[in-house]
Amino acid sequence: MKKFENGNDRYDYSAITTRPVYDWPDGKRLAVYFALNIEGFEFGRNPGNDFTSMPSAPYHRGYAYRDYGNRVGVWRIHALFEQFGMPLAVLANGSVYDVCPEVLDAFRKRGDEIVGHGRTNSEKQADMSEESERSMLQDVCALIQRYEGKPPAGWLGPFISQSSRTPELLKAQGFKYMLDWWFDDQPMWFRTDNGPILAVPYPSMELNDLPAYVNRGASDEEFTRMAIDAFDEQLAESENYPQVYCLSLHTFLTGQPHRIRQLRRILEHISQQRDRIWLTTPQAIAEHVTALPPGVVPGA
Repeated sequence: MKKFENGNDRYDYSAITTRPVYDWPDGKRLAVYFALNIEGFEFGRNPGNDFTSMPSAPYHRGYAYRDYGNRVGVWRIHALFEQFGMPLAVLANGSVYDVCPEVLDAFRKRGDEIVGHGRTNSEKQADMSEESERSMLQDVCALIQRYEGKPPAGWLGPFISQSSRTPELLKAQGFKYMLDWWFDDQPMWFRTDNGPILAVPYPSMELNDLPAYVNRGASDEEFTRMAIDAFDEQLAESENYPQVYCLSLHTFLTGQPHRIRQLRRILEHISQQRDRIWLTTPQAIAEHVTALPPGVVPGA
């Protein structure tokens, strides 16, 4: 019987100020990771807003804009993270392996985590039947297994989209964590019919360049200020309890030359606190939390 099909029965209320306190490795209290969305699109299918007007077929402006990210923008971001020696979580569409495999080759050589992010960003899981969604997850896992030598531990749906059964399908497929549910600054256990899966914090609406620039109309400088202010505030709050800070980036947005200069300012600021933070990946966060004693982390 299908028990869990809405957010209200997936996890319990818990105040962050009254939970058990734990540390990240080496006694750190703020885990910091950077999520880089590397996406592929099908020409002729709507890739999303082209930021100038309502898109219409064949959507060439939006397609070309995003293709810029894989041809140019991603290499600026790659070079910057190499310069600062910081790890990345690469949220990759499976189609990227076919369209521009050398992009993922570069991040594989760095040892970055590859997170499952659908077949293509031209489709949404919410539009799929349960069988189609299951088949898609299996295909993406097989593709990542072939190239990376292991299946992905984590998942973020394209457009952060889920069906009512996505958590069950993720758990059944063997995923250890998901990023689609952002309701806390700590990882939380999330109920499914197939047992609990970990919800790791991911800034779907806030420290994410796409909704910031496109939906809220933030300037480049405003996004930089938000990223730095959030980091400073969470670092201060982490004296009391552990937190996760994440910055979500897209190659075609942050990979623009004027925004790379902004990202450099953010990384320079965070680097000044390297001795106080855990620079990590969501998989490492999930593994650390899973190893904690039962009851430390609320949820299922």
